Amino acid sequence: MTVNPRASGIARSSIVAWLVRLVRAPRPMANRAQHRTFLYLTATAAFVVVMLALAAMLPDALAATHARQLPARLVNFFNWITDFGKSGWLLYPLGVFILMIAAASAFVPSQAALWLGAIAVRFMFIFTAIALPGLFTNLVKGLIGRARPFVPGMADPYVFNSLVWRPEYASLPSGHSTTALSVVVALGALWPRARFILWGYAALICISRIVITAHFPSDVVAGAVVGGVGALMVRNFYAARGLGFSVGLDGKVRPLPWPNWRYIKRAAAR
Repeated sequence: MTVNPRASGIARSSIVAWLVRLVRAPRPMANRAQHRTFLYLTATAAFVVVMLALAAMLPDALAATHARQLPARLVNFFNWITDFGKSGWLLYPLGVFILMIAAASAFVPSQAALWLGAIAVRFMFIFTAIALPGLFTNLVKGLIGRARPFVPGMADPYVFNSLVWRPEYASLPSGHSTTALSVVVALGALWPRARFILWGYAALICISRIVITAHFPSDVVAGAVVGGVGALMVRNFYAARGLGFSVGLDGKVRPLPWPNWRYIKRAAAR
């Protein structure tokens, strides 16, 4: 296939334009969203501190002890469910799709390249909204070094071994819960009608971490807060730059309409 130099140049310039918008200053109308982002960050930091300080008031040890007494069939079911809380299920396909779109943009008409860029930026949002909270959680796990239930031989939530970055001391916060809530926020921001199903998915993942005694309840709550707040911060970052979202006069963030699939199919056929 012969590549149209003009179309290829427009495609490349459109992709570069999307990337440039990621690093530019936010729009003036997005100040309210940026303020909310600061509040989200402050609330997350305060929540983590409170969770650590008041761990004795949470039913961590009791929940872990009761989980050991659950029927084997129930535990096996949740042991299967919990694997769907791994971020790789979405991050790997999304990464491939983004690369495919970037490559395909050089072989399509200029209008189709712009449509593909609009789709790619939404995939980039989902990727970022899941990856960044997950990265933060993995870093914090090693810094805190909280032992998983029964690692010391009992369900003791006060066993810590900081700065070791070993799986058995990576209980707080829960990475699966972080992924589950970031998925709820990221996909729910683009497809609000799917939120009911997404919340059901997140609930199963979070419960599974406690049932299979991989985490204490406070680990799950902390991971959920990190995932949800982190994805909201990424959404506001994109909205402040007009990428996939817009900020209204009331300060609320709303998803922008998706490209018209009918025209995309026609462009692909041509």
